[in-house]
Amino acid sequence: MTAIRQATGLAPTHPGHGDGDELQFCSTCAFGEVCVPSGYDKAALRDLHCLVQHTGPLRAGDTIFRTSDRFESIYAVRAGTVKTRVIDAQGREQVLGFHLPGEVIGLAAIHPAKYPCDAIALDTVYLCRFSFPALASLASRMPDVQQQLFRLLSADISKAAVLAGDYTAGERLAAFLLLLGRRFAARGFSATRFRLGMPRSDIACHLRLAPETVSRVLRQFQDQGLVRVEEREVELLQPGLLRELSCCILPD
Repeated sequence: MTAIRQATGLAPTHPGHGDGDELQFCSTCAFGEVCVPSGYDKAALRDLHCLVQHTGPLRAGDTIFRTSDRFESIYAVRAGTVKTRVIDAQGREQVLGFHLPGEVIGLAAIHPAKYPCDAIALDTVYLCRFSFPALASLASRMPDVQQQLFRLLSADISKAAVLAGDYTAGERLAAFLLLLGRRFAARGFSATRFRLGMPRSDIACHLRLAPETVSRVLRQFQDQGLVRVEEREVELLQPGLLRELSCCILPD
């Protein structure tokens, strides 16, 4: 077992047993904040919990939904990594994003009522499926659910806009690694030690870089002592220097 694998706080690759019960969602759930005491009685929380349908395991390459499928549900990633992508008329793939445990996919389909992209499992994935019509109906009675939906929508829009500018390969990759760390940390995992659930070719496609460029910049980061990489296990050794490098993308 590598030194990075021995580190604590890494995101799980399976959901585990006994995580969540009748009135409490799993520890990584996107709606977990609603389960804490908020003035709701047990019946209201049970209504929310009953909306959840556990799905999985899905294997690498399995499709969760496809472009133009009718929108009926949103999905929360319980374990594993999911990528969203579009394929253009020439058959070229554009990776829109990666979704980690506790994050939601399918929000962009609310307005057109059709999924605007494909969602593909990158490894062994477990999901929670929420019927959106039922969730929207419940949100009209539970303001905390409605507010959480707004927060999730806002976060989804923000993630899509971060890497839209004209940045260097080093700036893009530094920002990408830091953002991954922040997203893991938001769910209680390590911000500096994590596993890349996606191949470098997908990272390159997402960052609008060539795969060899991603590999070259990662080697540079290692040579400079900024990161340590063992296969897909990553440790951010100098997050402060990475923040300096990506300050034009992540000003905060």
